[in-house]
Amino acid sequence: MKIFQFDRDVAREVTAYQSHNIAFTKVAQADDGIHMGCMFIGKQGVIGGHEAPVDQLMLVVQGEGMVIGAGNQETKVYSGFAVFWERGEWHETKSEAGMTVIIIEGEAFKHYLKELI
Repeated sequence: MKIFQFDRDVAREVTAYQSHNIAFTKVAQADDGIHMGCMFIGKQGVIGGHEAPVDQLMLVVQGEGMVIGAGNQETKVYSGFAVFWERGEWHETKSEAGMTVIIIEGEAFKHYLKELI
């Protein structure tokens, strides 16, 4: 058994895409290129708008926030919701109160997903 820490204390700050109050910890990477991490979106945190470089799945595990897609359509998400963006899809994420999410990214996993909303 191996035990490791992935909480906010070991996360690194993220400023890409003009993001603020965001921290990320890598958790795992599979041989097929899929990787997973935990992202902490603090109070008034924003992951700035950008095109997804690969397919991305975001699982909200704590808190709530808004995801914004093409055309500036906003959708509220909270614990228990998942959001999937295809490669090249523009999106932004923000939270007023804070949110913890698991991010899974890669090219090979989208065929396992079922639509949640």
